Amino acid sequence: MVYSGCWNLIGVLTSSGAVAFTIVTLLPVELILQVGSGAGYAMIFALLIAAIIWNLGTWVMGLPASSSHTLIGSIIGVGLANQLMAGPGGGTSGVDWSQVTKVFEALLFSPLVGFIGSAGMLFAMKAMVKSKALYSAPDTTRPPPLWIRGLLVLTCTGVSFGHGSNDGQKGMGLIMLILIGATPTAYALNHAMPASETPHFITVTDAAQASFAAHAPGVTVSPAQARDTVTAAIRDKKVTGAPVYAALASLSGDIERQVKASGGVAAVPAAVTQSVRNDMFLVAEAVRQMQKSGAPMSDADKKAMGGFKTVLDAATKFIPPWVKVTVAIALGLGTMVGWKRIVVTVGEKIGKTHLTYGQGASAELIAAATIIAADQFGLPVSTTHVLSSGIAGTMMANGSGLQWNTVRSIALAWVLTLPAAALLSGALFFTLRQFV
Repeated sequence: MVYSGCWNLIGVLTSSGAVAFTIVTLLPVELILQVGSGAGYAMIFALLIAAIIWNLGTWVMGLPASSSHTLIGSIIGVGLANQLMAGPGGGTSGVDWSQVTKVFEALLFSPLVGFIGSAGMLFAMKAMVKSKALYSAPDTTRPPPLWIRGLLVLTCTGVSFGHGSNDGQKGMGLIMLILIGATPTAYALNHAMPASETPHFITVTDAAQASFAAHAPGVTVSPAQARDTVTAAIRDKKVTGAPVYAALASLSGDIERQVKASGGVAAVPAAVTQSVRNDMFLVAEAVRQMQKSGAPMSDADKKAMGGFKTVLDAATKFIPPWVKVTVAIALGLGTMVGWKRIVVTVGEKIGKTHLTYGQGASAELIAAATIIAADQFGLPVSTTHVLSSGIAGTMMANGSGLQWNTVRSIALAWVLTLPAAALLSGALFFTLRQFV
């Protein structure tokens, strides 16, 4: 388990951060903009407490529940509570269902990939590797042959690395929200961006501002009005029309003015750091929605706006090395301390026969490939569910049969996690908002 924990750590340290910010974009836009306010802190604590309660509860019961499902359910609960508390016409956003659907599809289909892929891998392994020891129940009185141990170490390494690279990012996203709210001067903008990148930033901003302005000839708005316009457009998923483009041109101009006057993103004065970050977030999110909705624009516009979003994301969507190290250590220690209950369920209680070396290797190989591939696309998946479904797939392929009581318990945890986490976080958010 120490070895596995170490590869969890390496996976976290080498992760891209894309999954972290996919999770963050599920949150209501005005809560992200107000992360340092009472509403923002209520959101953060509701998410954290709800996730901790549910994950600890399922761990005590030995159920392989998904931290991904838990966190997404918590976000849905906060979004719905935020919208319900505003009442009709309250002007706040709830859940970005299109984004939730994209994430949920990854969570739904990845276990199917694990089940089918692991079954297929076991069939392929049996066809190519003719070794009785690989497909027999382990002899508890002696270690497996050296080559089998090497195979299992390799596949275990892949799963541990993938688990760290994907699951670890969810914690990073929440930590960055906390840091941005608590110490915006230090963490709202990426202070690691060198001053040498400022000319490129200015050039890209100029090009994007010209593209935005071309879609709103003769329309001008102040930065203050622009923020309200773009926030409403993002909230209502209607990022089109001359007023929105004019607002984006205004915000782009204001961002350029602040960065140029400061001499770079890292040098933006503390007094305006939070507002500049919010403007960058609004423009980047508006462009993301434009790209997603297929808003009509020329190739030149797509290039200009896409390039601007890239530099804005570099300025706002970053994870300091010490955050990665902290999450890596926490995930590694969690694996070392809490592995036994879940491992016993996954390894011994899914099938009617003991897991063979070949079944374990097949399930782990497919799980590692699935998780690492999802990480490249910025999609959160559940290591627990992909691996559990992979074990089930190998049991079916082996003709071993399944222990349906365990399968039902895992399925029940899978089904209940989203609504339970949503109910917990929504109730916590509502309660905390009465005090902060």
